Amino acid sequence: MTAVAERKAPTGPLRGRRLPGWARSALVVAIGIAILAVTVTLTGQVQLTSSGTAQAAVRLLLPILLAGLGGLWSERAGVVNIGLEGMMILGTWGAAWAGYQWGPWAALLGGIVFGALGGLLHAVATVTFAVNHIVSGVAITLLGLGVTKYLASLVFVPITSNPRESPRVEGFTEFSIPGLSQGAAALEDQQRVVVSDVAGLLGGLVTDLTPLVVIGFALVPISYYLLWHTRFGLRLRSCGENPVAAESLGVNVYRYKYFGVLISGGLAGLGGAALVLNPGQLGYLEGQTGGRGYIGLAAMIFGNWRPAGLLAGSALFGYVDGLQLRAGGEAVHALLYTATLIAVVVAVYWVARRAWVPAAVALGAGVVVYAVYWSIDTVPREFASYAPQLVTLVVLAVAAQYLRPPATAGEEYRRGEGD
Repeated sequence: MTAVAERKAPTGPLRGRRLPGWARSALVVAIGIAILAVTVTLTGQVQLTSSGTAQAAVRLLLPILLAGLGGLWSERAGVVNIGLEGMMILGTWGAAWAGYQWGPWAALLGGIVFGALGGLLHAVATVTFAVNHIVSGVAITLLGLGVTKYLASLVFVPITSNPRESPRVEGFTEFSIPGLSQGAAALEDQQRVVVSDVAGLLGGLVTDLTPLVVIGFALVPISYYLLWHTRFGLRLRSCGENPVAAESLGVNVYRYKYFGVLISGGLAGLGGAALVLNPGQLGYLEGQTGGRGYIGLAAMIFGNWRPAGLLAGSALFGYVDGLQLRAGGEAVHALLYTATLIAVVVAVYWVARRAWVPAAVALGAGVVVYAVYWSIDTVPREFASYAPQLVTLVVLAVAAQYLRPPATAGEEYRRGEGD
């Protein structure tokens, strides 16, 4: 009789290995483009996949992406940052003032510095004095509104005679990626199913770019690397997951929370600078943030506190906003058809997994959306302008059950709690 028993071979079917994250993301993007291509073919709304819409989406998603990255850094350190909107507002004024004096690169620095000052106030209130994070964030937003209004009347009025706007700021020189831009434009003009749709979307991503766009997209992998592949990032995230355990291992929790919130404010201020340096704006305008700090926070939540998911959420909101600005109610009306197709795909997915209740819910939602699409010819422009906010609410409602925030985000922490 042998001392080692033989292992029995598994009798059930082998479960397939899950796709890596990048492959799942690529598959979702491919399915999304295919659905948009079908919608364009059946509705004739070519603006859904035009290069102009993609260009507008890139410029509109950039401030949302930067604000969302700011929220990511803060909440991974355990501090909820509702004040992103206020930090963006501070960043718009700082960018306009510095940009008017010294050019676009100074505008970036001015936006970061003024946003980081808002982050510093939030860190002092929440980390040092244990003020409720929501209360402090709202106060920062109100303070940002008041401070920028006062500074604008003090500094800009002698130049523009208008306290609500700054003088024109010098912008970055735009550039396109040689070869890709011309090739994508040629394919888009051929109006071939799927091929022209992909070319239009790709062309918008490589045409009329600015250094700020490149910086903004580069910050996504940079944030991922720093937070998940460095000692600094591990310590910062530990402060958001279990600060008591982190402190017991010698981590200065207060210091890392300050780092997280300061970086958060700087990124939000950079988002404000992106609004000021938008080629269609090039200056400070009172109220120009338009709630994008809150939408950035929603994009971060949609992305489950991960940089790649945050980028996807920002792209979704920026795309809807750019589409309604370029094509109005008719294009938003075509999006209802797209939403119907997405609901059908989701229903099929759940049926394949034998999850009958989610499949029935998805199919029912698709029927309701299609009924709305069929009953109207266009979406009123007044309603279409709120499409990004509506998409924010719907997406968050759907994604809420899959969210996993940092364990102690928003909770008060005091040094020595584990003793």
